Amino acid sequence: MLTRLFLIAGTICALASPSALLAQEAPGGGDAPPTPVTVVTLRATDVTLTTSLPGRVLASAQAELRPQVNGIIVQRLFEEGSQVAEDDPLYRIDPRSYEAAVAQAEATLTQAQAQADAARRDAERIDALRDRRVASEQSQDTAIAARDAAEAAVRVAEAQLLSARIDLDRTTVRAPIAGVIGLAQSSQGALATASQADPLAVIRSIDPVHVDVTQSAADIVRWRRLGPEAALPPDMDRTVSLRLADGSIYEHTGSLTAAEPHVDELTGVVTLRMAFDNPDGFLLPGMYVQADIPQAHIRNAVLAPQEGVTRDRRGRPVALVVNDDNIVEERLLDIQQDHGNQWVVSEGLADGDRIIVEGVQRIGPGMTVAPEERAARQDAAGAGAADDTAEQPAENPAEDPAEDATGQPDPATDPAAD
Repeated sequence: MLTRLFLIAGTICALASPSALLAQEAPGGGDAPPTPVTVVTLRATDVTLTTSLPGRVLASAQAELRPQVNGIIVQRLFEEGSQVAEDDPLYRIDPRSYEAAVAQAEATLTQAQAQADAARRDAERIDALRDRRVASEQSQDTAIAARDAAEAAVRVAEAQLLSARIDLDRTTVRAPIAGVIGLAQSSQGALATASQADPLAVIRSIDPVHVDVTQSAADIVRWRRLGPEAALPPDMDRTVSLRLADGSIYEHTGSLTAAEPHVDELTGVVTLRMAFDNPDGFLLPGMYVQADIPQAHIRNAVLAPQEGVTRDRRGRPVALVVNDDNIVEERLLDIQQDHGNQWVVSEGLADGDRIIVEGVQRIGPGMTVAPEERAARQDAAGAGAADDTAEQPAENPAEDPAEDATGQPDPATDPAAD
């Protein structure tokens, strides 16, 4: 029984060996041809690194209207949502009590001026009598003091009149800045109190607008560690583009105007402020946007197609490159950031390297491959498609002239019709 088993096993091995050998050899008896792969030849170039940061649109100036006097609102003088100019009248508060206060202050001033005139005349008479040694020195001192007190009373009355006139002018609430006024929060007949908590309305200046974005302190440290050689050149365009919530790009560019020199202890971020022109009022305060800010300039960086970069078991970015001998090499990459559909690689790839972008699944490091440039392959594929189209037969051949439109033989040419 054991002998028969050995004989069967030997027969199976004898039958399997030729097929295994054939599988390792090409149909002509030689080694298998190199695996075809698609490559892209890389070129080193200078790249400006940008950062996309989220933020909100803010008004460049904002003023809340609050009354500075007490009274009943008798008139609203603006249209909600309209453009207002600086010092335009917006609300009118009942002015009658303040007009009365102005009249009283004017009367008090007139009285004080009259008393001051009388005190000056008395002082002048005492001076004349003193020169003739008729009045005493004490009488002269008393007259001078009364004159000075009366003149001081005049100045007090003038200040009271000025204060009354200011309060009367404040019964007309005016626009402190130019901009777009929002909804009215108080209507005619409402009681207004000085420095109340709720504003009567809010004015916002939205041309230009500010955009405040936040960036983590860790990112700022990473950018600064790139060194001065990565700093933006003085002559480089530093404009900032804005991406709206629907993904579109805002037509106007802006600029970075300020950065808060403080890191928030709770979130660990720094606030950056930018200014954008907004002539059409398209941007409104509170809108969510993303700002693309140029932050560094990398010289001789390599842009690698993203489809040619993978991750190893440790999560590090790697790429397969074909050397001059058409042998596959694995490279460990140092990626700065993405740039469209490419990676900005600062280390691991060099100018002229051929990175594999198609056929990665069938190869490995050390294998010999047959590289083909992606652009050349696409051109060849387009030419082949054109040839296939030219070789296709006509779908609608010409009809037999011996047949009429109905498909029946023409009696004039068919001999069977005779």
